[in-house]
Amino acid sequence: MEFDQSTTTSHKFLSISPSYCQRRKCCSFLQLKFICGLVVLFLIMLPNTAAYDPLDPTGNITIKWDVVSWTADGYVAAVTMSNFQMYRSIMSPGWTLGWQWAKKEVIWSMVGAQTTEQGDCSKFKGNVPHCCKKNPIVVDLLPGVPYNQQFSNCCKGGVVSAWGQDPIGSVSAFQVSVGVAGTSNKTVKLPTNFSLLGPGPGYTCGPAKVVPSTVYFTPDHRRKTQALMTWNVTCTYSQFLAARNPSCCVSFSSFYNETITPCPSCACGCQNKNNCIRSNSKEAHRAGINTRRKDNTPLLQCTHHMCPIRVHWHVKLNYKDYWRVKIAITNFNYRMNYTQWTLVAQHPNLNAVTQVFSFDYKPLVPYEAINDTGMFYGMKYYNDLLMEAGPQGNVQSEVLLRKNKDTFTFKQGWAFPRKVYFNGDECLLPPPDTYPFLPNSAHVNPIAILTMAFSALLFMFNM
Repeated sequence: MEFDQSTTTSHKFLSISPSYCQRRKCCSFLQLKFICGLVVLFLIMLPNTAAYDPLDPTGNITIKWDVVSWTADGYVAAVTMSNFQMYRSIMSPGWTLGWQWAKKEVIWSMVGAQTTEQGDCSKFKGNVPHCCKKNPIVVDLLPGVPYNQQFSNCCKGGVVSAWGQDPIGSVSAFQVSVGVAGTSNKTVKLPTNFSLLGPGPGYTCGPAKVVPSTVYFTPDHRRKTQALMTWNVTCTYSQFLAARNPSCCVSFSSFYNETITPCPSCACGCQNKNNCIRSNSKEAHRAGINTRRKDNTPLLQCTHHMCPIRVHWHVKLNYKDYWRVKIAITNFNYRMNYTQWTLVAQHPNLNAVTQVFSFDYKPLVPYEAINDTGMFYGMKYYNDLLMEAGPQGNVQSEVLLRKNKDTFTFKQGWAFPRKVYFNGDECLLPPPDTYPFLPNSAHVNPIAILTMAFSALLFMFNM
């Protein structure tokens, strides 16, 4: 009997084991699916390392190499850097471009730019190359160089404007003569491992790709010529790669509430808290305080947010058909001024901007059906330079917007922007629950007022 019971038990176990295994497999599959979902959600919540900007989805810097002639041991190429980013420029001290040669190429000469190091050229006798390094680093020439060293769109100290702000100034170029290289389309090897600093980190460059040769027109536009060979390199920007912390913050205020919503504390990190300078100290007025360091280390004014830039959005006035906003940008960095700065704001009422008083303005419409984003920038030779921290370290303007009666309201922070970018980097906004709110007296029910007025009239007639 014992044997029979054990046998029966064994058979029962064997009979239920398939379904048991199926349940275990099902649970394992559901657990795996749940874990994968959490991983995907976690990756989505992480700062976006991919170089994609939803407000400028096609923005990039394209570096084009046009081989204009073959030489005895290589080629001469015109290198053009085009900034197709709508609101992100390259400020002083300018761009730095690097790459790695595929073979043992050297640079015989350059026009409109120069390498930072020559390298070891001891094996050459007679003519010595401009650069013999395997990984040359190239920078733009400064303004005012001799005419025979200039090239078209060169010599601006590496400063390149944003495409949306100044299309003409968004191009930089130089000419390079390459030796010990291929002398035909079949034998030339494309450079690899391109890198771009603009002026700091943040850009990631893809591989060089051969594209159809560039076509040129003669000055009279009656004849077309073309490059012997062309390849492109595309570089895209990621704010997460540029810096761990934001570089700007936003504060809010309004006419209907005395409360000022400041930037969040340590919005840009407080790693410079021990080296900051108080605005009323003697140190802030000493000679040489505005001298820039080679490593671009900031010297910030002591604030609770410790950001180099603060953008303040003030809801100033309310009219019958319009409303008015004042925008102020303040620089808290003693060692940097911002040339050709840009400010981008996203707000649903920017589709009805009536007038901008002291800034230039351009709507940004990356998606044709949505017009809620605009770019503000300084007027040339007036306020396109944001000075270092101090009495002159701010620019401001006012914006008049037409109301849309279907959507306009001052309730629930509607009057404040959804996103703010300064020089292409997104600024940190305060938490929504700290926005200036309407006082209780502003929440007036017109039906209740009419009811009270009608009751008062009836009372007067009954008297």
